[in-house]
Amino acid sequence: MGFWTQKPYPRGLYAETRMKRTYRVVVAKPGLDGHDRGAKVIARALRDAGFEVVYTGLHQTPEQIVQAVIQEDADALGLSLLSGAHLVLVPRIVDLLKSAGREDVLLVVGGIIPDDDLAPLARAGVARVFTPGASLVEIGSWLESALDSKEHAL
Repeated sequence: MGFWTQKPYPRGLYAETRMKRTYRVVVAKPGLDGHDRGAKVIARALRDAGFEVVYTGLHQTPEQIVQAVIQEDADALGLSLLSGAHLVLVPRIVDLLKSAGREDVLLVVGGIIPDDDLAPLARAGVARVFTPGASLVEIGSWLESALDSKEHAL
């Protein structure tokens, strides 16, 4: 079997997944952080779990990220941050989402985030922060559940 036809997870790992609909997630790397392996792994895991995933690539400005969310009509935005600039970049992205009328987008952050920064990120509007050690199944399951709950509330 070729590389492109293999699944990175055992068949049936997400067999219990029954999303209310297919959700679209934008995965982005804001700022100057050049390490995107984790973002690519997350994007692929979410895709394999049944999400539509758009990965914006490296070195995205907050404006570019919000524009991608708008263009893709995303349900969720996942930001991967390893640079330590999360307390600057995340509030800027939240403000831009609000200005664009897209405060409905579920915002998730992943990366190297100190425990002391979790509360300020939550106050800024981050629904969940995933730090190193979070499993791909945990991330996908949580995102599915959170988006299904949001969908049900509408």
